[in-house]
Amino acid sequence: MDVVMLSRIQFAVTVFFHFIFVPLTLGLSVLLAIMETMYVRTGNEMYKRMVKFWGKLFIINFTLGVVTGITLEFQFGTNWSRYSEYVGDIFGSLLAIEASTSFFLESTFIAVWYFGWKKVSKKVHCMCIWLVALASNMSAYWIIMANAFMQNPVGYKMVEGKPQLNDFFAVIFNPYGLGEFAHTVSSSWMVGGMFVLGISAWHLVRKNEVELFKSSFKIASIFFLIFSLATAAAGHHQGQIAAKYQPAKLAAMESHWETGNNVPMYLLTWPNAENNGNAIQALPIPSALSILAYNDPNAEVIGLNDIPEEDRPPVLPTFISFRIMVGLGTFFPIFAIALFMWRKKIETKTVVLKALPWLIPLPYICIMFGWTVTEVGRQPWIVYNMLRTSDAASPIEASMVVWSIVAFTLIYTFLGLLDIYLLRKYAMKGPK
Repeated sequence: MDVVMLSRIQFAVTVFFHFIFVPLTLGLSVLLAIMETMYVRTGNEMYKRMVKFWGKLFIINFTLGVVTGITLEFQFGTNWSRYSEYVGDIFGSLLAIEASTSFFLESTFIAVWYFGWKKVSKKVHCMCIWLVALASNMSAYWIIMANAFMQNPVGYKMVEGKPQLNDFFAVIFNPYGLGEFAHTVSSSWMVGGMFVLGISAWHLVRKNEVELFKSSFKIASIFFLIFSLATAAAGHHQGQIAAKYQPAKLAAMESHWETGNNVPMYLLTWPNAENNGNAIQALPIPSALSILAYNDPNAEVIGLNDIPEEDRPPVLPTFISFRIMVGLGTFFPIFAIALFMWRKKIETKTVVLKALPWLIPLPYICIMFGWTVTEVGRQPWIVYNMLRTSDAASPIEASMVVWSIVAFTLIYTFLGLLDIYLLRKYAMKGPK
């Protein structure tokens, strides 16, 4: 493998490990804020014990997430220096804002919140966790807007062959990024909901702290329902944005080869990229792809055969990842509706309670495949239609990257196992 592919593998390994922690931080912080608000409003000590229990798991996840995130930014200098040199004026400013505002706000108030139970008033303490939730999600906003420039470059002018920022508001309100943010945050909040549901179910099966965990389950079931539906809606909207700004990505997602109007969606499809077509293509739904992509049954959808081969994304991984994401994204709202309907008598649904802890990984898997669609579907560009990935890597020896991949994999595997061990240990111990 050349240095470009090795650097891509390394970044994929580190970013996927880091993203084990991010969605739970985003989702659980909001749930904690809701729970503590209920404590402040009612004065019920059960809610305080609830917040302290889930807060301990939140702190474990947050701490390890920070550790895994620091190394990501270093790779822009070590492995992707040509990319950093090319877009540093825009990309760097967004990351600097994220670190100097959102991250510091988040880090400051999480300390006040965790250590301040007996040192500040109940209302001030509750305000702290709301600020942590706001800062965590704003941190995601800045990072996603940096990614959005890679997907849909806006707000720049070319100076000496490089993009230079000339419209800050165009960059931070990039329509591609707004859709990405809505989809990412709603799915992350869904992760938080499933996490609370799964652990609450484990304790309810064993009849541990029934009142506390039944209340946690009720809160999380409503939260999970709202944001599983929001994730599906945001995902559909993001698909339409991809159709507008990255038609090659849409074509790869659907393995659509021939440009046409009234384009159907095939329920049974399997790509055959070597022959520029599909090996299997059956059970069409008339005009469905045109409607889903453009809200118009007569809309033209560009096919891969009208895109130069060197500009096409890898079809098979994009196609498979998209279908796994959509399959899980369809399952979650259906399952969430059932949980919502059962929430008042959930302790009688023993089979569901026993299954729920095993379903905790599913939203994570859904998000990972969603980001695979986003990033693999953008290839061969690192900045869409401006800079190819093959031109963005650092001029270093491939052997150096091999050793760093091995080191990162070992370190991140250890941190991932540590996270699972600590979360499992303190989740099983319960509030006591």
